[in-house]
Amino acid sequence: MNFRSLRPSRHARTLAGIALVAALAACSTSHDANAPTAENLAAPLDDYLAQRGDICLAMFDWPIDLTEAEAGSGARHAIQFPVMEQLGLVHSTIVGVPKSSENPDGAVKRFELTDAGRKFYKPHSPATQVAEQQKPANDFCVAHLKREQIVDVKVDASNAQRPMAVVSYTYQIDTAPWMQDADAQRVFPMVARIANGAGGKLQLRQGFTRGDKGWVAQTGPV
Repeated sequence: MNFRSLRPSRHARTLAGIALVAALAACSTSHDANAPTAENLAAPLDDYLAQRGDICLAMFDWPIDLTEAEAGSGARHAIQFPVMEQLGLVHSTIVGVPKSSENPDGAVKRFELTDAGRKFYKPHSPATQVAEQQKPANDFCVAHLKREQIVDVKVDASNAQRPMAVVSYTYQIDTAPWMQDADAQRVFPMVARIANGAGGKLQLRQGFTRGDKGWVAQTGPV
């Protein structure tokens, strides 16, 4: 899971006001495994989070270079990397490179993962349907989500053959130990917000479409 998947989309907003799944479930039999109920959607949600529940930072390719101009502009890497180096996750060296208009000094600060940092650099499933045709890319991942409880299901049954559902759920989170550091929480505020929202303080959402083999999680934001 990357941060984009946590942002509300226009599609999710179009589902506002559609009847709750309880209204539809009342019209179905208790034996209908395809009924859009919390019970039926729990296992697909758990499967989705087992595969895609990582929270990663879109730091795909290492080493990563930082020019003096980038460092002075307050770019996210310029803010995050010094803290990551302080925490022992990366180390930096000054490397000479050809001079250019973007880098007149002819030098960059090159950050590489340490042995400690490589523990968090792992395959991360792509976030879009198009990318699903490719192998998962490696990313720097700092937390993993698990379902705690489904609290709401909203259904769009306008397409009877392919109904859609948006599940709202509370969650538990397993974060990297170094995310307890105050500076880490400062430079990764979204991760800190999600971590602090575990245990029912914050709800996340996941979209599903009913396919031929049951409910299938949608990739990307909902």
